Amino acid sequence: MSAVLLFLLVGGPVLLVASKPVQETSNGSVPLVLWHGMGDSCCNPLSMGFIKKMIEEEIPGIYVVSLMIGKNVMEDTENGFFMDVNRQVSLVCSTLARDPRLQGGYNAMGFSQGGQFLRAVAQRCPSPPMKTLISVGGQHQGVYGLPRCPGENSTLCDMIRKLLNSGAYSDLVQKHLVQAQYWHDPLNDDLYRKHSLFLADINQERVVNETYKKNLQLLQRFVLVKFLRDSVVDPVDSEWFGFLKTGQAKETETLQESALYKEDRLGLAAMDAAGKLVFLSCDGDHLQFTREWFKEKLLPFLQ
Repeated sequence: MSAVLLFLLVGGPVLLVASKPVQETSNGSVPLVLWHGMGDSCCNPLSMGFIKKMIEEEIPGIYVVSLMIGKNVMEDTENGFFMDVNRQVSLVCSTLARDPRLQGGYNAMGFSQGGQFLRAVAQRCPSPPMKTLISVGGQHQGVYGLPRCPGENSTLCDMIRKLLNSGAYSDLVQKHLVQAQYWHDPLNDDLYRKHSLFLADINQERVVNETYKKNLQLLQRFVLVKFLRDSVVDPVDSEWFGFLKTGQAKETETLQESALYKEDRLGLAAMDAAGKLVFLSCDGDHLQFTREWFKEKLLPFLQ
């Protein structure tokens, strides 16, 4: 079966691995940390479980951690909707710091919202060191719409849409709905900057945290994958750090046209000049790719 059809947004987890015996990778490969997205879990055999198995088959002996937030798969899935993102990132940082097999450094691959969450790990927690970050459909400038909520619970998706549309920047919604924490309303930029608990912070929208900027630039490579027919992420430009121009909701701008890049608040311009930013595209819907595409485009960054 060549096609890997991943319809789930990949979000947040913490896999408890400290009880396993310490082992070196048999082929000298760099360990890999995976973070799933909304509606998914660490171990779904049709998504993250499949990805983990595929990577282990392609790179025998590699140590792969598929993060799980919570005590079980059900909690992991629910926390991708309802656990404060900053708390999730803090839990992951602690888990990675305790894992003896990651202390020499690791690569990271985040799917959908897991991509931006792992970027927060890179900015906030430089030890153990993240070497390469691969964001597969991550919304790095946030979203302004949820056109097709992934997952099996349509009632839950409808509820999330209503909450986002009615009051994404209220304290209650911000604190208890993950997607509100990366909701980016270009028509209410002041509200976004003031009340966004997660995205406005990691994107340096209020103040420039020089530590965030320094830590992100420690990456050897930052790979951004954009899905050209994405029906989930709105606007899709966010997957390459682009977004809607402030004050309207129709015209978009690229990363290179944005204030984030021109003022170099995150160090992305410097990383781009140094050849550390890699922009890849996939001609498919959200998280839909073949095993052959994955092997050709992403596997080389892990070897």
